[in-house]
Parts: sequence; C-alpha cells; structure tokens
Amino acid sequence: MSERFQPGASPFNQPDLSDAEYQTIASFVHKASGINLMDGKKELVRARLAKRISQLQMKNFKSYFQHVMTDSTGDELVFLLDALATNLTSFWREPQHFDFMTKTFVPELEARRRRPGGGGPRMRIWSAACSSGEEPYTIAMVVLEKSPYFAQGGDFRILATDLSTKVLNVAKRGQYGPESVKNIPPASLHAFMTKSPAEKGGFTYVVKPEVRRIISFRRFNLMEPMPFKGPMDLIFCRNVMIYFDRETIARLVEKFHNLLEVGGYLFIGHSESLSGLTHNFQYVAPCIYRKVNR
Repeated sequence: MSERFQPGASPFNQPDLSDAEYQTIASFVHKASGINLMDGKKELVRARLAKRISQLQMKNFKSYFQHVMTDSTGDELVFLLDALATNLTSFWREPQHFDFMTKTFVPELEARRRRPGGGGPRMRIWSAACSSGEEPYTIAMVVLEKSPYFAQGGDFRILATDLSTKVLNVAKRGQYGPESVKNIPPASLHAFMTKSPAEKGGFTYVVKPEVRRIISFRRFNLMEPMPFKGPMDLIFCRNVMIYFDRETIARLVEKFHNLLEVGGYLFIGHSESLSGLTHNFQYVAPCIYRKVNR
C-alpha cells in the first residue's frame, strides 16, 4: 500500500529524493522512453514529481514509484513521462528546414511523382516529436502554400506523434495565442488560421479545417516498435535526440532509415548531429540527411 501524508502534514514540505531513488527513477525512465536523466537532472526530477506526489497525497518518492510500477492501467506511467519530457517548440522553428522543403524537397518529390509509375501526388511526412503541434501545422502550411500539385486533391498526409498526451491535447485543439503565432508569415497566418475572440479576453488563432484534416495526431513512444510501415518521404525528428545516449540514437536512426523511401530526407535539430555514428544516410546540409539506398 502506498504511503500517504499524515493528517496535518503540509503539502509544501516537499519530500527528499535520495541518490538511490533518483538512480532508480532515471534508469526506469531511460528504459521506458530513451530519455537520459543521468547527467545532473536530479533537481529537475525532484521538482516535477514532487507536485504529483502532493496531488496523490503520498509521503515520498519510494511510494510514488511503487504506485507507478503497480498501476495496471499504465496511466501513471504516462503521467510520469509527461512530467519529465521537455517540450519546447514554435511555428517556423529552425526555418532553414522549411526553406529546404520549398526549394529542394517539394520540387524533387513532385518531379519524381510525375514520372510514369511515380505514384502520382502522394506525400507522407512524419513529425516524430510534434509537441504542441506547431511543427506539423507549419509543415502543412508550407506544402499547401508552395505546391498546388500536392495540395489540390493530392494524397498528402502528415503523421504527428509525441510521447506526451498533455501536449498532444493542445495540438489537437489547434488553438494558439498571439505570442505563439508571431513567427508565422502574415500571408500564411491569414490563409490558414482564423482569428477568434478568446474566452478570457483578447484573441486566439485557430487552425483552419483544411490544414487540420491533413494531420493525424497519435501518442507514440520512439522506443517502441514502429506501428506503421511507411514509406515516408520526410521525417522530422528535431531536438529530441539530445536527450538520448549514443546507443539509443543509433537504434532510432536505423529505424528512421528503414521507414524512409529511397530519396527521402531526415531532418534533425540544429544542436544535433549524426557525426560519429554508424549510419546509412548521406549528409546533405547541417541537420539534413538523405536516404540514398536501401
């Protein structure tokens, strides 16, 4: 049975996290999600999980971890990973990727699809850590704006996945405040979002249905076997692998290679690199790699 706060105990007295408890939680999180908490993240873990321990009226980290391990629904594991995942994103983040899409990826794919036996206007893109939705919505806007071939009746779909159910719920709503949309070019903002009064005053911007219908949002843990076959034409996995160790990155990169069509691209974050890893991708530009053979 999980230990609870005694009557009269103050919820502001946060429990201590011992080194042994920290190592147990960090090892478990690494195995479950690939996230590496081994390098000085003890205070982050303590602060984020202490709130949950207080909500559940538990006494310490040991009892909370027992609760996670014995929860047959798996809901508490999801909450644990939600609490420890870092989600930072924005519209048009790392714009060099979207410039590359406009100037290289979309024209290349269009030329390939137009050839006899090329498959017609089919495009498949995976946003592998979509967070609160800004990345996949940006991808959709870029393609819809720059490629009538894929936009007008084409078979264009985006799969958007994330470990966190919390941010996925935000993404599915497709509603953003003025500060969130400041990086969207005015023409794109006008074309693809609707300005509406917010409940608490001010305005909110809502993604239009023609953009939303392109995207499928799903919870997915990158450490799990791929539940979809592809092939994908482009995979975005940006600013995620910085939380993984080299062995985990190598396995994930191999999964991406297997899922991509020959000629497809992998985009990673500006602070990431495949340098030093054994992989089958061809380097194209900083943060951009291409699958050139099977």
